[in-house]
Amino acid sequence: MKQLSALFIAGSLALASPPAAAQQAPSPYHTRFAVDGSIIAGELAVSGFGLYRSMQRSGLTATELAALRKEDVPKFDRFSAGYYSESAQTASDLLCYPSLVVAPGLLALSPAIRGHYGQTLALYVQTVLAADALFTTSIGNIPRYRPFLYGSEGADLRTSHIQTNSFFAGHTAHTAAATFFAAKVFHDYNPDSPARPYVWGAAAAVPAAVAYFRIQAGKHFLSDNLVGYAVGATAGIVVPQLHKVAARRGISFAPLQGVNVNGYSYSGLLLSKQL
Repeated sequence: MKQLSALFIAGSLALASPPAAAQQAPSPYHTRFAVDGSIIAGELAVSGFGLYRSMQRSGLTATELAALRKEDVPKFDRFSAGYYSESAQTASDLLCYPSLVVAPGLLALSPAIRGHYGQTLALYVQTVLAADALFTTSIGNIPRYRPFLYGSEGADLRTSHIQTNSFFAGHTAHTAAATFFAAKVFHDYNPDSPARPYVWGAAAAVPAAVAYFRIQAGKHFLSDNLVGYAVGATAGIVVPQLHKVAARRGISFAPLQGVNVNGYSYSGLLLSKQL
């Protein structure tokens, strides 16, 4: 929860930051403090409640652990039942946690994005918290045993309440939210950049690697990771997209104020098709 509180504070400060100078290129996004600040606060509340729900669950007893059978795992996921690796868990941590800082940090290298970095950071916080709210809600309401519980390794970890938090993969979801957000923002700020395919490729590869190590570590089944990947990637793309300024092509409404035609003044809406 400390990380979530830090994200909330960072997002609030970013939303309250002054707008970019007039000479800077316009941002492709539109944010409002009252609306986006409320969304961030709501996401944080949902995340906290989901985490609370998951902490109320008891761990498995020795009898319950002994009764677990690999045959009870769906065939799609059964191959990893019993996996356990501390080194794979460490590898997943070393990929996931730094990516939450590095992905948005790399965006600051772009002068165009840096001019609107407060807004970018606010959108990033909203994106990660969206994925986190879905993740904590899931683990708080859908208990599923982690793969390593079907083996004999893990020692004291086997009776912890978090060992029923397999669905869905939080590391994978958070990493995908961070990397796909960075790719989406880069894409929108640099529509003509030849680097875009490589940026998207890197965004897709990093959470995939995290998912691989989470399976090898025995923390999540393949299906847990597929759902986590989809949730994170969707949040990373959809949240910025929902804040995009209307495109220049297509039908749009624009306000008319003080338009004088043949000596008459009008106020209303102008329907225009921009080409």
